[in-house]
Amino acid sequence: MSPQAPAPHDPVVTPSKPRLWKVLGPGLITGASDDDPSGIATYSQAGAQFGYGLAWTLLLTYPLMVVVQEISARIGRGSGQGIAGNMRKHYPPWLVKGIVPLLLAANVINIGADLSAMSDSLRLLVPIPHFIGVLGFGALSIVLQVTMKYTRYVAVLKWLTLALFAYFGTVLAADVDWGALARGLVVPEMGWSRDAATTIVAVFGTTISPYLFFWQASQEAEDIREHPVREPLTKAPEQTASAVARIRLDTIVGMGFSNVVALAIMVTAAATLNAHGIKDVDSAARAAEALRPVAGDFAFALFALGIIGTGILAVPVLAGSAAYAIGEAARWTVGLGRDPGEAKAFYATVALSTGLGIILNLAHVDSIRALFWSAVINGVTAVPVMVCMMLMATRRRVMGPAVVSRRLLLVGWLTTLLMGGMAVAMMF
Repeated sequence: MSPQAPAPHDPVVTPSKPRLWKVLGPGLITGASDDDPSGIATYSQAGAQFGYGLAWTLLLTYPLMVVVQEISARIGRGSGQGIAGNMRKHYPPWLVKGIVPLLLAANVINIGADLSAMSDSLRLLVPIPHFIGVLGFGALSIVLQVTMKYTRYVAVLKWLTLALFAYFGTVLAADVDWGALARGLVVPEMGWSRDAATTIVAVFGTTISPYLFFWQASQEAEDIREHPVREPLTKAPEQTASAVARIRLDTIVGMGFSNVVALAIMVTAAATLNAHGIKDVDSAARAAEALRPVAGDFAFALFALGIIGTGILAVPVLAGSAAYAIGEAARWTVGLGRDPGEAKAFYATVALSTGLGIILNLAHVDSIRALFWSAVINGVTAVPVMVCMMLMATRRRVMGPAVVSRRLLLVGWLTTLLMGGMAVAMMF
């Protein structure tokens, strides 16, 4: 770039007023994928069992999610590599080799559970064999990632986030006790018990999950390759201000959308299922089915369609985050922007992750027990990954001028300690 040329910046942050939809990208997709069918089951169970009493958990997790996801995004944008690539570069090999298989195992279990919930939800609307639905949704996920051009694929994922608006419709169809909801947002009212503690741990484990860190960081690195004007901030410090501003806005909106949708699901279950004495929901599809007699066909159909829509979004994110982590750790050519012939091992891992999720359904693995172990694995994996992220966030050779402030770092470390306590709670 000549000395007279203007400093390149992220095109969404300009002196003119930015267009919000153009600003949103990795943060929005990451946040929306957090409300996957397994997450929907968790929020539905929380609302069914405790009414509005756990609404405060989503208010508390919001700032924690924003900080951790912003740090992960800044690592990707600053270094031009994802979390696993940076861990391989800056930490002992045994660390990344221990973490990546755990991430793959947890993601495969989640993929299997999500495919099952999507198929069960479709069966509530259209009578088809369960495994046909699982196979169809799994195949669709693989085809989308392997065959679509990256920029078009990202656009599809962004539009799929709109499927989550279905849950705002279910709230409108429910008879919500707004006073109880307001109290539940600021004062825990569920009573302290082992079941309450387990559900709180599940909510935290669902909202702050390792695959989200890996996905958002890798997407920031991917976007550098896809936008020639962008460079890693370690090489182009003049791009820092606009890049950090875009990441912050994208993450604030994306995580806010994620938690508001999660709250809508919890409120729907509280106002319908809990209010009618239905306090046990073991899957997202069961939650949709239980809604029909108490909230009507409209709420039931919206809830079921929302599960399918968010599953189509979340399954590729789960498979993709595992492929990015394994590929970066193994020094493969990675990226959804690469041609399949150029990144064969990467795309093979995407297909393998989804295929193993399909096989879990064929093997009739107990989805509830599998999700419990997935939560335990995620809890164990999250803590060392977050420790590495907090340490990397202060290093200029990783972040360039995008090193995080003391305030962000403090919240990040507090979240790491909190997740460590949650991991211990899940194991014992």
